[in-house]
Amino acid sequence: MNDEVRKNLVDILQAAEEIRGFTHGMDFRAYQNSPVTQRAVERDFEIIGEALNRIKKIDEQAIENVSEHHRIIGFRNILIHGYDIVDDVIVWNAVKNHLPLLVEEIQKILNT
Repeated sequence: MNDEVRKNLVDILQAAEEIRGFTHGMDFRAYQNSPVTQRAVERDFEIIGEALNRIKKIDEQAIENVSEHHRIIGFRNILIHGYDIVDDVIVWNAVKNHLPLLVEEIQKILNT
């Protein structure tokens, strides 16, 4: 595995861990009432999407092991370019339902 790919994979795991830390113990209502947490989580999802986009440009085979990479990169684009239409429900759903699978897949890639 290329060092640049490995660096981006580690960046993804670090951003995911930050999201987990920011949202630990929160429910959706608490998330909605915390603009600071919302912005921090959104920023880390931007980092995740950008890192996946960089991996895609370097090693398309590696990115194929991330089941939702197209959607995650698209999500990153919405967060950056469509900041005024970001839906808290979608972001929260990504935190609770999609982030754990992403972390699992990235760890598998790093361990191979």
